[in-house]
Amino acid sequence: MKILGVIPARFASTRFEGKPLKDINGNPMIEWVYKRAKNADIDELIVATDDKRIFDAVKKFGGNVVMTSNNHKNGTSRIIEVINKEKYKDFDFVINIQGDEPLIDIKSINILADNYRSQKSEIITLKQEIAEKSDILNPNVVKVITDFYDNAIYFSRLPIPFEREKIQNFKYYRHIGIYGYTTKFLNELSNLKDGILQRMESLEQLKFMENGYKIKVLETDSKVIGVDTKEDLEEVVKFISKNGIILE
Repeated sequence: MKILGVIPARFASTRFEGKPLKDINGNPMIEWVYKRAKNADIDELIVATDDKRIFDAVKKFGGNVVMTSNNHKNGTSRIIEVINKEKYKDFDFVINIQGDEPLIDIKSINILADNYRSQKSEIITLKQEIAEKSDILNPNVVKVITDFYDNAIYFSRLPIPFEREKIQNFKYYRHIGIYGYTTKFLNELSNLKDGILQRMESLEQLKFMENGYKIKVLETDSKVIGVDTKEDLEEVVKFISKNGIILE
């Protein structure tokens, strides 16, 4: 059971161009992501990019990096190209690590890796209790509900479930967008039908469910700080400085 961690990274971005190379206390963001994720309990970690500037930056700090084609519409598609390269064909499970979370907590990666080793779940992702009530109504915060066995029932931008009857201490959960997949599933992905619910909610994971796949959703208490804008980056830099976090 070999587990590969992949950090898809692209330079072009409509909201924040060149994001992986933005400086955080003297090091590019991609280095922060890579060096923190390197401590996770996985067999190998690589950055997958189509940009020479990112490729060279990763090489400079001693990371593993692979160049991919530039026609990928998302990180999952880029990962599929990687696992079909001869060097990576013997991996059983892949964890898609977001390249815009410079403070990624390795506990989140390990939750996925440990579940695969123990239960062989085909698709695994994470959820976190929603603390702010305003986030329950925020369509940019994706909510998820699960069954008694931690399998996803539905993901939505709307509050789910609808609270017709008041249930004391009911908890709403947000979806945390880190995924682990079997390589078998990834290689079947291109054959899946596009989903109606997927299109309506603009959530790719609904496509998986509409095609009959189960998604294991496990809880994490790790703090997630993603960088989508220049303002987000400034907040991360402040957080790092305030808490004396050092890149090792």
